[in-house]
Amino acid sequence: MTMKTLQCGFPKVRDVLGDCLEYAAKLLSEEGVSAYIDGAQIICRMGRGEAPVLAFLEEMPLTASLLGEEIIHDVVDFVKNLARTPNSRSIAPFLQTMASVARSLESAELFLKYMRLVKKTIESTTPKVHGIDSMYESACLKEFLESAPKLFSQLSIRGVKNWVEYGVKNYSADPDAQREYFSLSSPDSRAVVQRERHGVLFSDNERKLSLYLRGLWKIEEGFVPYSLAFDILRKPVPYYDDQGIHLPDVYDDLPAVSGIDRYRALLAHLCGHIRWTSPMMADNFSPFQRISIETFEDSRIEHLAMREYPGLARIWKKLHPKPAEDSCPEGWSAIRHRLAMLSRALLDPDHGYGNPAILKYEKLFREKMASGISSTSEMADLGIAFISETRLQSDLAAKIWFEDTEIDYRDDNRLMWRFFEDGDEEVYEKRPASQPVQESDRMPPRLYPEWDHATNQYLPDWVSVYEHLHPGGESAKIDRLLEKHSLLARRLRKIMDLLKPQNRVRIRYQEEGSELDLDVAIRSLTDFRGGAQPDPRINMNHRHDGRNIAVSLLLDLSASLDDVAPGCTQSKLEISQEAVSLLAWAVDEIGDPLAIGGFHSDTRHEVRYLHFKGYREPWGAEVKGRLGKMEAGFSTRMGAAIRHAGHYLSHQEADKKLLLVLTDGEPSDVDVQDPAALIEDAKVAVREMDAKGVYTYCISLDPGADEYVSDIFGRNFTVIDHVESLPDRLPKLFMALTK
Repeated sequence: MTMKTLQCGFPKVRDVLGDCLEYAAKLLSEEGVSAYIDGAQIICRMGRGEAPVLAFLEEMPLTASLLGEEIIHDVVDFVKNLARTPNSRSIAPFLQTMASVARSLESAELFLKYMRLVKKTIESTTPKVHGIDSMYESACLKEFLESAPKLFSQLSIRGVKNWVEYGVKNYSADPDAQREYFSLSSPDSRAVVQRERHGVLFSDNERKLSLYLRGLWKIEEGFVPYSLAFDILRKPVPYYDDQGIHLPDVYDDLPAVSGIDRYRALLAHLCGHIRWTSPMMADNFSPFQRISIETFEDSRIEHLAMREYPGLARIWKKLHPKPAEDSCPEGWSAIRHRLAMLSRALLDPDHGYGNPAILKYEKLFREKMASGISSTSEMADLGIAFISETRLQSDLAAKIWFEDTEIDYRDDNRLMWRFFEDGDEEVYEKRPASQPVQESDRMPPRLYPEWDHATNQYLPDWVSVYEHLHPGGESAKIDRLLEKHSLLARRLRKIMDLLKPQNRVRIRYQEEGSELDLDVAIRSLTDFRGGAQPDPRINMNHRHDGRNIAVSLLLDLSASLDDVAPGCTQSKLEISQEAVSLLAWAVDEIGDPLAIGGFHSDTRHEVRYLHFKGYREPWGAEVKGRLGKMEAGFSTRMGAAIRHAGHYLSHQEADKKLLLVLTDGEPSDVDVQDPAALIEDAKVAVREMDAKGVYTYCISLDPGADEYVSDIFGRNFTVIDHVESLPDRLPKLFMALTK
């Protein structure tokens, strides 16, 4: 097949035609592809613009593969008839949404009924003049077609038909209200959708559930229902917060559990948390540790609840999934699968699992519960121990096994956790060098999103940044480097004297001060001689004003820093040590708060952020020792490091916040194949810093950096071609940026 098979003059159609034909060939037979091309040719010749043709080319292959290739002719005939009416503007929405509707209906027969319903909607919503169809288009057809995927994801074809008939009947005299109804914007429209759904409606049982809370649990909380009807991509989870208990507005009856019992199971679980759970600081635990702790705590409060109301065990056992022990495929992350099995074992003694770790921790848990005394902190100890003992390398795999792991009567456990966020300072653990940080006891990571330029959206919680205090070394090494550049230091001192705050602001009306305030003193003397009580505040002091800057220096510590700089005998790492030491000394002389951090990465799961100096840490032997021990390795995931350094810098109390990035290469990592991916992520990270009031500037040691550094930092960069000049240029560049 070539582009000659479709004669269409629209440029955008020609651009995508090859990909569309390739996609169609994968899903359709040779006859189906032929019908597909013929249909596209007919739609192109209708003269309705490029949008219908593009929609048909993109959506028809999947629709035909779901419903059968005969549906192609039916769709084309329907579009031809629609084009003969004043409603041709709705052709594109119909074609754009037909694949989503087909996925919900899964039947050509039902899809034909849908097209008949669309035709009936046109007839019912087209304005009539003296009982005769006018030449005006339907008042709400476009809105109905755009809402169709949401409607069919929740309702049967009969339910949608009833919903349409209600809108036609009750809003025929008000076209604006009818458009609002068919676009699912009005409360009445959503209410009818809920009415047409099967299951137990919360609105019909609110009083009963409120009495259940007060009578059995002695808890009075408000309800905040949310809809499951319109969340196609993300399924909401029940939770509890200051507003009350958030829960679904409808629960379907299951074969073994009624909808009302599902509400009771959810409320009993939430009430158990409200009564017995003690919140903990989430920042003290890693993500895996937190979900393990949540599993034990969920089981603990359910055991306590079942002691008071044994009948809950019957409902919870029916609602709790029972994953097969060997169902998780090799190479998939089994963390959810393993914890779901553990949860089932803690709930049901007749679980039948043979996993030694699950049996061991089931025994420990039941012994703890049998003692009659248990707490959330004890569950935290069990959770940490379990996750440490059962850790697998595959737990970090990108593919996570979800089958039979969703326990939908449980909440999202936000009640268990407190987070230390706004205004938090740099915190890093100090320990003797003889006691290295172990994998099991290091600080939990801070998770950051990463920008996916292929889809133009964030990948949430994608990158794990681990903080470490850089180990110390010989501080005398840095002293020798400073002595080496003593002449440069003397020149810099003259510049620094000019940068030090010079504006002297008077602080008047002081009883004690450095100078006499003559104006106040003369007035006080006049008052004294006139017999009035003189003002004793006749002195004044001064303070410096005019410089309020916080600086963060972020060092790229990737493996390439060990390379020898062109034209000199030193490595780029050694030259960077000299430059950073001079800069740190200079900033300390000026008095600006300065933090120094370095970073390198080994996939998105392991971005290491190394602290050399904190904002309030003095320039002394400890900081010099860490700089003297500076080492390089691994890769350069720059976006995550910029976000992490900017997180701390944005909370500094300063009028100007400067983030200096010293790097010798473009962003890259071993788990990213597209060279543009991390460049685009770093670019977005710089924009995020700008939104936070952080000025980001890059000093690059890569002679070829012009090809990418401007994409990331705009005009805020300097490329140093001669690396040996860095010790001279870095402090001067800083002074130029902050003068």
